[in-house]
Amino acid sequence: MTAEGEASGGAAPRDPEASPPDDRRPRSVYGVGEEPDIRFSLANERTALAWVRTGLGLVAGGVALTSFASFADLTGFVDLIAAVACLAGAGFAGYALLSWKRVERAIRRGDPLPSPTGLPVLVAGVVVLALLVAGYAVTEVWRR
Repeated sequence: MTAEGEASGGAAPRDPEASPPDDRRPRSVYGVGEEPDIRFSLANERTALAWVRTGLGLVAGGVALTSFASFADLTGFVDLIAAVACLAGAGFAGYALLSWKRVERAIRRGDPLPSPTGLPVLVAGVVVLALLVAGYAVTEVWRR
């Protein structure tokens, strides 16, 4: 062994032109295709984070509804709505990860982007939730 090899801990000098080993995870995403333009990957990540924020907002709304229901002595219907909001929030957080993976793999392969499946579900859920809460409010007003 040379003095140079001993000084560097026995490792061979690294070629500055060689690309580093790709240890990024998940390998199911980073192990396919070519490295894309960084702007596309970052835009995909921002979209995933927006879905996580949406999920977190739904969970926070569910917690707020439960707290409000306990203070206002409301029926279990509000608690049911709160539970649905919390579960939907968890679902959208999970969707964010799955959608990010699908889009990132498509970008890396140069495939067409997959269609957004979560947006119609979110819109339908918000409409149904709004109608349920509005119906509950109207029945509570008529009851008094």
